[in-house]
Amino acid sequence: MKRLVIVSNRVPVPKEGLRPGGLAVVLHDLLALQGGMWFGWNGTTSPDAETTPPQIQHAGGVEYATIGLTPAEHRHYYTGFSNSTLWPLMHSLPEFIHFERRELSTYWAVNERFCDNLLPLLREDDTIWIHDYHLLPLAAQLRRKGVRMPIGFFLHTPFPAPDMLAIAPDGGTFLRDLLCADLLGFQTGDDTANFIFAAQRTAGARLVAPDTLSFEGHTVRVGAFAVEIDPDAFAKTATDAAEAPELKQLRTSLAGRKLIFGVDRMDPTKGLCDRLAGYDRLLESYPIWQRNVTFLQIAAESRVDVAAYKALRNELESMIGRLNARRGQPDWTPLRFLTRGSPRRVVAGYMRQAQIGYITPLRDGMNLVAKEYIAAQDPDDPGVLILSRMAGAAKQLEAALLVNPLDHDDLADALNRALGMPKAERRDRWQACRAHLDGCTALGWGQAFLRTLEATVT
Repeated sequence: MKRLVIVSNRVPVPKEGLRPGGLAVVLHDLLALQGGMWFGWNGTTSPDAETTPPQIQHAGGVEYATIGLTPAEHRHYYTGFSNSTLWPLMHSLPEFIHFERRELSTYWAVNERFCDNLLPLLREDDTIWIHDYHLLPLAAQLRRKGVRMPIGFFLHTPFPAPDMLAIAPDGGTFLRDLLCADLLGFQTGDDTANFIFAAQRTAGARLVAPDTLSFEGHTVRVGAFAVEIDPDAFAKTATDAAEAPELKQLRTSLAGRKLIFGVDRMDPTKGLCDRLAGYDRLLESYPIWQRNVTFLQIAAESRVDVAAYKALRNELESMIGRLNARRGQPDWTPLRFLTRGSPRRVVAGYMRQAQIGYITPLRDGMNLVAKEYIAAQDPDDPGVLILSRMAGAAKQLEAALLVNPLDHDDLADALNRALGMPKAERRDRWQACRAHLDGCTALGWGQAFLRTLEATVT
């Protein structure tokens, strides 16, 4: 069996026997199953990182090879170009894009250093799987250094429409670099179509089959591979958490009120300000719900060094204060907002407790939280998922109440409808959503991508 080499910006090296969480578990399990190495940044910064060789560790049957970044590299490559330019660009939010040429230059240089440090660790029979927007040039850099083994690339964010891509500095170069991989994976069919169109129009690639492009004598297959969760395992976690102290405290504090629940990173793409405005509009337009509903939003802080994230934090704090001051009562706080993360077990329990899952990103590659909310529900008395049409998961969870995340009246109307929805309709909608999760696993998603990659190069 070929060795699998996963390359990602951040490598969650297990410590003290602890395993990583979320999607990292899937990639770890793939590596442990197939045998392999995970290469990338270890999360540290130091002035001598450029001259420090990769650190090699072994845990759980997986080899971890990691490098550090210099403070300047972290500032310009990670905080700068990756998260201040590419992240909002991929999510089609030009108003949040910040660009400086030195940050682009550092982005290229860090990718080159990834390449140079990875090369000596590769074996002839390896299969390489590169992940996400931090490493767009890496496949091409490896090819230029003589690597001929199979290379797959998966983009976890959306892929923007070609007109939006024109904003990107060196956007055509990024497209040509991606075309050096053998298989390109995207979250949805729309993302795939956007890439195919951009590759033809901007990079000069030719479409030789519905899922295959030709560029400079090399063919690359493209396709949608929707990231999945393990619904049965998550459902058990949610059920088991029902009697946890945190859940008992929450139920007591609600005093019989219905619970609206959201959980996200604090990020401009998540539509948090509009989400709060939609809830405020619910209380204004449908006063029957005043004192009868509570909205709990968890939004853990992230990328605190990025200016747009600092501005978002300030705007949210102002909105939260105004909403609670204007709508609240001595015995009722309409909105509870937490900026620290909660354990996965507790979040699963909150989801099962909540009558409404309120998930309204402005744009999202997939949004696994939406799938987790469905998995967490009590089949006999399920809650209602309110989901942005702009989330990748909306392509599968069409029976949710799909909303325009920028339309506050639409959000308020959906909340009102969900809060008053009869049990029979709630069950029908939940069953239709749950059917799309049946038979899917996160590990199966990874295996499907690798099978397609193997079939592409044989």
